[in-house]
Amino acid sequence: MFDRRRFMIAVPALGAAARAGAGTSPPECAVFTRARQQSTSPDEALALLKEGNERFVAGRTVNCDLRAQVRDTASGQAPFATIVGCIDSRVPPELVFDQRIGDVFCARIAGNFVNDDILGSLEFATKLAGARLAVVLGHTECGAIKGAVDGAKLGYLTAMLRNFAPAIKASRGVPGEHTSRNRAFVQAVADANATLSAAQLVARSEVLRSMVEQGQLRIVSAMHDVATGRVTFFI
Repeated sequence: MFDRRRFMIAVPALGAAARAGAGTSPPECAVFTRARQQSTSPDEALALLKEGNERFVAGRTVNCDLRAQVRDTASGQAPFATIVGCIDSRVPPELVFDQRIGDVFCARIAGNFVNDDILGSLEFATKLAGARLAVVLGHTECGAIKGAVDGAKLGYLTAMLRNFAPAIKASRGVPGEHTSRNRAFVQAVADANATLSAAQLVARSEVLRSMVEQGQLRIVSAMHDVATGRVTFFI
């Protein structure tokens, strides 16, 4: 039977418990401020992503109040890292690295390659907005890489896939047929593409190169395993 008196007592108690929980949010939920961003070294920024991926793989992701984070970042942002990733739906960088609103910039393009638009985006994210780390994040079983090695032709996709030619060339030594049926070859191309793309950031952008030389920025490549969720950094 419904007891109105007990219900009226319980509702405020639940509200108080919720408020108490909100006041004890884990440190990972703290929004990055400009001061915190600039006091974070490039190596520390990398460690934050590694720790976040370990939580993701272990199923221990941090539960934060996203509405509070929306409110706390409304007046500005100070992400500590920027990530160039693929558009693949299985590799959302914020989730893979267990980060929250305001923590990382993400630029996503099929096959996570570097072009002028990506370079400009990263120059903004680092030189102007202060990010301390840039990651080129590839992933296993990449459809763009498979299309490239098979010479797929479809509208604008045909021209886009030419961006993977250097990685395909670098992987010619892999045994077996050089098509998407050879998983080892596809993965070798994906690895090479991530590494070459990270190198292009430094080679093509004077802005990024200068920041790296001055110790203001670190650039790395990495590979996400879609079967396990684990990210391996190529350092």
